[in-house]
Amino acid sequence: MRTSTPARVGQYTALLAYLVFLAFPFLWLVSTAFKPPRELGSLHPTWIPEDPTLANFRQAFDEQPLLHAALNSLLAALAAALIAVLVATPMAYVVARRRTRLAKAVTGWVVVSQAFPFVLLIIPMFLVLKNLRMINSLPGLVLVYVVWALPFALWMLAGYVRAVPRELEEAAAVDGAGRVRTLVSVTAPLLAPGIVATGLFAFITAWNEFFFALVLLKTPEKQTLPVVLTHFIGAEGVADLGPLAAAAFLATLPSLVVFALIQRRITGGMLTGAVKS
Repeated sequence: MRTSTPARVGQYTALLAYLVFLAFPFLWLVSTAFKPPRELGSLHPTWIPEDPTLANFRQAFDEQPLLHAALNSLLAALAAALIAVLVATPMAYVVARRRTRLAKAVTGWVVVSQAFPFVLLIIPMFLVLKNLRMINSLPGLVLVYVVWALPFALWMLAGYVRAVPRELEEAAAVDGAGRVRTLVSVTAPLLAPGIVATGLFAFITAWNEFFFALVLLKTPEKQTLPVVLTHFIGAEGVADLGPLAAAAFLATLPSLVVFALIQRRITGGMLTGAVKS
């Protein structure tokens, strides 16, 4: 059944409104980052800066150690994404291929665990890290990020594993390949789009995470970028708007660049995983 013209126009209008709704905060952030103080305090704000300047970026770098904080965030996010994918891939294979009560229980627990609030998790995690003497350290933060990302990574990768035909694994078994070799040589290459998508989501989650980093990292030189961004807000809650917007704009660039470079593989992986999830 073909969609009528008025209905199609309504769909496109709703889609355009949704895109504008999503893009408005980012566009306003970019505009604010390039505005001089005179325009930031104007009673008649404009979309496009009348006198664009880079002074906000220079001030942001002068006031806070943004590059060092970005390096901390990058190391933590990359390590967390890599470990989460390496651990979740064989676990997802077992959950997807073995239809047992234990596998179903694991899947149910994964879904339920995503509903836990941060506040409920931070206390036991803090105590565990304290016993391991990993408080105020990037390895401790990476461990927390892995624990937080692992259920979601497992759930996503299990869907991708189910989309891989069993016949390919059976053919490998006939040729004498064991479970581990089948997973590495046959299943893993077919899971590449899903692994990339899962790793990217884990990376973005760790890159943007604020609450755990705020609680666990106390030394300024170990703090991540989201925590350092709060230093642009004064004790009375007054924000240095120009440098804050400039620093926040720079903080969003890595995620946007990575997503733009591999968006096709992400889309393919998500669609593949959705077929039999």
